[in-house]
Amino acid sequence: MKKLVASLSAGTLVLTAFTATTTAEAQAPTRQPTSIGYGGAVSSVDPDATNIGLDVLRRGGNAVDAAVATAAALGVTEPYSAGIGGGGYFVYYNARSRKVYTIDGRETAPATMPSNAFVNPATGTPYPFAQLVTSGVSIGVPGTLATWDNALKQWGSLSLGKALKPAAELADRGFVVDPTFRLQTLENKDRFAQVVPTAKLFLPNGDAPQVGSLFKNPELAATYKLIGQQGSSAFYRGALAGEMAAVAKNPPKTPGATLPFFPGYLETSDLASYKALNQAPTKVRYDGLDVYGMAPSSSGGTTVGEALNILQPQHLRQQSTTQALHTYLEASALAFADRGAYVGDPAYVDVPVKELLSKGFGAERSCLIDPQHAATKPVPAGAPDGDYSRCGKSTAVEDRPDTEGRSTTHMVAADKWGNVVSYTLTIEQTGGSGITVPGRGFLLNNELTDFSAAPNPADPNQVEAGKRPRSSMSPTIVVRGGKPYLALGSPGGSTIITTVLQTLTNRLDRRMTLPEAIAAPRASQRNTASVTAEQAFIDRYGAALTPYGHTFTPAGAPGSSASEIGAVAALEFLPGGAILAAAEPSRRGGGAAGTAWPLK
Repeated sequence: MKKLVASLSAGTLVLTAFTATTTAEAQAPTRQPTSIGYGGAVSSVDPDATNIGLDVLRRGGNAVDAAVATAAALGVTEPYSAGIGGGGYFVYYNARSRKVYTIDGRETAPATMPSNAFVNPATGTPYPFAQLVTSGVSIGVPGTLATWDNALKQWGSLSLGKALKPAAELADRGFVVDPTFRLQTLENKDRFAQVVPTAKLFLPNGDAPQVGSLFKNPELAATYKLIGQQGSSAFYRGALAGEMAAVAKNPPKTPGATLPFFPGYLETSDLASYKALNQAPTKVRYDGLDVYGMAPSSSGGTTVGEALNILQPQHLRQQSTTQALHTYLEASALAFADRGAYVGDPAYVDVPVKELLSKGFGAERSCLIDPQHAATKPVPAGAPDGDYSRCGKSTAVEDRPDTEGRSTTHMVAADKWGNVVSYTLTIEQTGGSGITVPGRGFLLNNELTDFSAAPNPADPNQVEAGKRPRSSMSPTIVVRGGKPYLALGSPGGSTIITTVLQTLTNRLDRRMTLPEAIAAPRASQRNTASVTAEQAFIDRYGAALTPYGHTFTPAGAPGSSASEIGAVAALEFLPGGAILAAAEPSRRGGGAAGTAWPLK
C-alpha cells in the first residue's frame, strides 16, 4: 500500500476531506480526483454530490444510503444527465452475504406506444433523430425514484425522506455554476428556449447561467420534500403523475417554436404500474477475479463480460502496448456485433445470456482476432448456441444506427462494513427530452430514442409497448476472493461499455494504477469502420495502430462536451481496509472522489 500511495502524484492525492462552502461570491467546492482513506468512500462527477454522500457515511449511514443521497444531489447539480425524470441500473455488493444484487430501474415504453411511433406515416421512414429527441414521444416511464425506494427498503438504513433531505437543501441554497454546466446549457440553448418551463429554469434572461453564479432550483427542492413526506406514491400516483403525463402529451412550447414536439403516449396508468426490477447480475471470471455487471435490459454486463472472455485467451499482460490496444479494439468489435444481434429486454426477447457469457463462446470469438490485422468492420455476429469449435460460426450483419445519448452520470459508494454500490443513472441526451415538468424543477428523459426507430421483428431492440429500451450502462463490481476489489462505471451512451472495458484492462492487464487507468486517453470500437477516439488517443497511438488497419475519427469537435469519452468514477479496495476513491482528473471539468476519513 505504501508503494501505491507513493506512486500517486501529489496533485491527485487527497490528504484532507474537502468541504463545500457557499459565500456571497459563490465559492465553488474543491474538486479532488483521488482520495485514500477509511470508513467508506464516494466518487462522482460532482463535489457537492460527493460531499453529501460522504456526510451520510460519517453520520453512520451505509453505502446504499450514501448512494441514494449522492444520486439525488446529482439530480440537482447534474440535471442534464440525471434526475427523477430518468432511469438507471443499481449494482450492490452485500458484505454480510458476500453476494451481488442488482436493480433494473430502466424506463419503459408506455402501454399504448405502437412499434411505428417514430415513423413518419407520409414517408414510411423514421422522423429525423433531432426531431424525436425533443418531443413527448421520446419520454419513457421514469424508473429512478422507484430504484431509490427499492434499494433503501431492501438494504438501506435511511427512509426515502431522510435520504432526499440533503439534496433538497442543496437545491434550495444553490450550487456554483461551473464551465461544464454552462457549456452543456449553451449546447442545448436552441431547444431549451422552445420549452416554456425549461427556458424559465435554465435560461434566465435568455442566457445560460454564468460561471461562478449560484444556481438555485426551489421547485426541485419542493418536489424532493413532497416525495420525502408522502413517499414514492407522490411521484407515481399523485398529482405529479398527472402533470408528467400531460406535459408528455402536450409539451408547453414557447411562441415561435420550430420543433414539431411530437406528442407522447405516457399515461398515469403507466406511472402507477411501473416496477424497478430485482434481478441476478451477470458474472464472468477473468484472471481469477469475478466481474459482476447488469443483465439485460442493459447490454453492459453481457458485452463487457463477453469482451473479457474474448480477451482472456489473448493474455494482454504479455503483449506490448500497441498489440494490447489492437487486441482490445478487436475484442470490443466482436462483442458489439453480438450485442446488436441478441440483446434486448428479456421480457420481450429470448436473450442467450448464459451462452454470450460462456467461456466456450468467448474462446470461439477470440480465435477470430488476427494479431497483425484489424478485421473489416462491421464484423458478423457469432452463434452463441452451445456448440463451439476453435473458430466459430457467424451470422449475417445488419448495420443499425447508434442513437444512445452520451449524457449520463455514474457514482460509486462504499461503507465501513464493506458494502459497495456501483450506480449509473441517466435521462439520455444532455438535457433529456428538453421538457421540464412545470413547477417541479426536473427534466423528463428521452430514453425511448434508445430503441431502434424502424420496426423490425428481427431486431431485439425494436419499439414495443411496455418494453425497456436496450441500454449500454455498465455499473461494475469486481470481486477477489469473495471480497470487493474494484467498483466502477461511466456515462457515455454506447461508449460506456468500451470505457469500462478499457479502464478494466488498463488496471488489470497494463499495470496502471487506478487513477492512471482512468486518466488514460480512450478509444471506442463499436463494430464500426472507423474507431471513435479522443484526440489524445489518436495523437499518442494512432500512428502505431494504423499499420494494423485501424482508422480513427475524433470523438467530437475540440472544446465540445462530445470530444471526451466517458467520465469514470471508481473505487479500489486496498490491503488493510483502506479505500482508493478515484474520479476523472479533467473530463467533464474533473470529478470528485472522497473518503470518509482520509489519510493524513
